Amino acid sequence: MSAATTRSRTPRTPDRLCVEAVELARAAAEEAAFPGVVGAHVSAVAEGDRVVTHFFESKEPGYRGWRWAVTVTRASRAKNVTLDETVLLPGDDALLAPEWVPWSERLRPGDMGPGDLLPTDAEDLRLEPGWSGEDTPPPNSVVSTEMAELVEAEDADVTDRAVVPVRGSITSVAEELGMRRARVLSRYGLHSAADRWDESFGAKTPMAQAAPASCVSCGFLVAIGGSLGQAFGVCANEFSPADGRLVSLSYGCGGHSEAAVMPAPLRPAPPVLDSMASDEFTLRTAPGTGSVPVSAADLPAADLGHS
Repeated sequence: MSAATTRSRTPRTPDRLCVEAVELARAAAEEAAFPGVVGAHVSAVAEGDRVVTHFFESKEPGYRGWRWAVTVTRASRAKNVTLDETVLLPGDDALLAPEWVPWSERLRPGDMGPGDLLPTDAEDLRLEPGWSGEDTPPPNSVVSTEMAELVEAEDADVTDRAVVPVRGSITSVAEELGMRRARVLSRYGLHSAADRWDESFGAKTPMAQAAPASCVSCGFLVAIGGSLGQAFGVCANEFSPADGRLVSLSYGCGGHSEAAVMPAPLRPAPPVLDSMASDEFTLRTAPGTGSVPVSAADLPAADLGHS
């Protein structure tokens, strides 16, 4: 083993003057940041001959576990220690930002705003080629082979009337069914959408578990077409939490159209008044029944006129 190899594997001894330059390193760290966020001195590590890095705790919010690293050095045979570099470095338990993820993988439902464009990949598994009519052989093509040859021979122009397909043609049927698109949902795209919608408004949600009945029997459910119509519909109850949303037929809420109607509160019976009969009230107390003794001589002889 050579002497050079031995020296390279031998730990360097930190330069004494550079190690003692703690205040110089602290002042450099506080100048890079600001006073109050540079914590206690942690350690000093030798980076080379007469090169030492001082580490200080970082008290800056959001940088937990980071350390201020200030590297100082001095020239050969010089006693003055000078500043080399100041940087904020993460420690072993530092709070780091997550690894960079492409935007297509970071995107979540609800992230798009007005004016945002979301391009779809050419190999998107949620889509599959649709029927556009471009590969249809003659005579179903927009311009037949005979017409194309005639146009080329006469050097004429042909007006494309494919905007209004001929009634009864394959193009017309595809236009009517809404299938004349470059790409349509694949089976994978349908299943992934159904799973996503069922998770938000499906039978396993707490709202559906407490509902009196499911949406399949609700009068507020608006049916949709296609294969998804066998499992989903649109809620049209303005008081439902799923109003205007695509809901599973097994979903339900307390706003079900056939939910039991709460009985009306009992009303007291109207008072019965007999206005045809008269009630007799005693105006005079019987002798000997009052608190003050009254004799018959004290009573007036004439009637007071009361019945």
